[in-house]
Amino acid sequence: MEDLKEEIKSRLSVEDVVGQYVELKRAGRSLKGHSPWGVDKTPSFMVSPEKGIWHDFSANKGGDIFSFVMAVEGISFREALEKLAGQAGVDISRYRGGDKDVTKKKLRAKEALALATKYYQACLVRNRDVCEYVFYKRNLNRSTVAEFKVGYSPASGKALLEVLKKRGFTKAELESAGLLNQYGGDMFRDRMMVPFIDTTGNVIGFTARILGKGEPKYLNTSDTILFNKSRFIFGLHNAKEAIRRNGFVVIVEGNMDVISSHQAGVKEAVATSGTAMTEQHLKSLANLTTDIRLAYDGDAAGVRATERAIMMAGDLGIDLTVISNYHGAKDPDELIQKDPKLWQQAIEERIPAVDWLLNKYEENLNLRLAPDVRKYTDVALKLLSYVKDEVERAKYEEKIAKKIDLPVEILREKGARLESAFEKAAAKKYKKKPKTEATPDHIQKLENSLLALKIFGGITKTDIPFEIPEDETRLSELELIFNSEHENLDSPNYEKEAAELSARYNKEIKKQKIADLTKQLEELNEDDDSYEKLLREITDLQKS
Repeated sequence: MEDLKEEIKSRLSVEDVVGQYVELKRAGRSLKGHSPWGVDKTPSFMVSPEKGIWHDFSANKGGDIFSFVMAVEGISFREALEKLAGQAGVDISRYRGGDKDVTKKKLRAKEALALATKYYQACLVRNRDVCEYVFYKRNLNRSTVAEFKVGYSPASGKALLEVLKKRGFTKAELESAGLLNQYGGDMFRDRMMVPFIDTTGNVIGFTARILGKGEPKYLNTSDTILFNKSRFIFGLHNAKEAIRRNGFVVIVEGNMDVISSHQAGVKEAVATSGTAMTEQHLKSLANLTTDIRLAYDGDAAGVRATERAIMMAGDLGIDLTVISNYHGAKDPDELIQKDPKLWQQAIEERIPAVDWLLNKYEENLNLRLAPDVRKYTDVALKLLSYVKDEVERAKYEEKIAKKIDLPVEILREKGARLESAFEKAAAKKYKKKPKTEATPDHIQKLENSLLALKIFGGITKTDIPFEIPEDETRLSELELIFNSEHENLDSPNYEKEAAELSARYNKEIKKQKIADLTKQLEELNEDDDSYEKLLREITDLQKS
């Protein structure tokens, strides 16, 4: 794997890879630009062509071309490797040894799906009735049809099979690509075809809508060696540039909602393509933006989907909101057909997901009746348990208490009892694993600066307790940080700066430790054996 990475790096310069996403300008021996994550007002993104690395000072990220593509595209290392290998013209199969058979199968599946897409596109333009459905009934224009590679699968049971067999594909290869049904014929017949395109631009499957009457209305590719529905996000390939540029993403329910939205100018729309949202979906999107807007139906399924999203979003630092004002339309597609400007307006008029759900809970309850108040507080407090920010949770508790005309202290007492009961019930089912907490950004920045001073500033007097990394990419990144932070200093006093940074670092570490211990203390009962010990430890830290 290291040999493969090095060959790709030898063929692709860091400035060329980064330059596809960031406008870079010369700044001495380095290059400088604005953060692709839009978090800086002045250029804070640095690239060192000499070292082959990058560092974003505003977002506190850095690394080589692989880590950059992973971060900016929101993809895995393997996907970044394949994308960059393709750009560099490197044959990955030569480096995979025992994986050669799998690699060959994937390559053949991609080739088959790419040809199938072109075939379906050709079938669309040759069929007047289908063109009328796509262009007039679905109201898609030629540009949108071309962008999403919309096509048509003939009604004949073996039309695609015969075409691809003539191109040298075996039935086993077509089955592996998800193009054949259980009887060995074409999987898709007499349907409008829309390909599933991954973030690197490869077709990995299809979603197919029936043109007349029949079930299922939509037929999607099942999981294959290329396609995994729990990870795939429909439209992300087309949306990622707009998401990065404008800083938000809209998650709609249907694939046609995505296509209509893009045609209406809202190119930040994506969908989870016929499956419930997973944590992997949210993590992929969170790599691009933390502003996630849900455009779900207001029915029971939409409520459940929003509840699940809130449960998953809490630990990811996501700002989750809901688009709910469809101006009488049943979904975004119908609203866009009515007036595209109303869709754009609805996106701007989003409301926090928790507020939307609380309103939904109230719709079927009478909060003047005690049993309904109990039901309401049960579900509301369960929902608030997933709100991680203490200030935000406190505000919601006050809002709910006011709505049911009860002191907020009573509500919080009930919340504590429910949380305790939930934890006890959960403890019987599984043993809790300690979470690995990520180092907060401000502490990580201090560590980076201190390490850079230790290695490149020749610090000997100030104690800097971090081990010098052996990884060359990490060392190069630290050198870039050192040079950038000291490039405008005429006579830097590295020892003095290290002492000041070390004092700030120790202070922040102490604050963080007190916060962590306090959180642990809140989860214990006063009669617990560990309670007094933790309390003393917190007091000692506060005095020191």
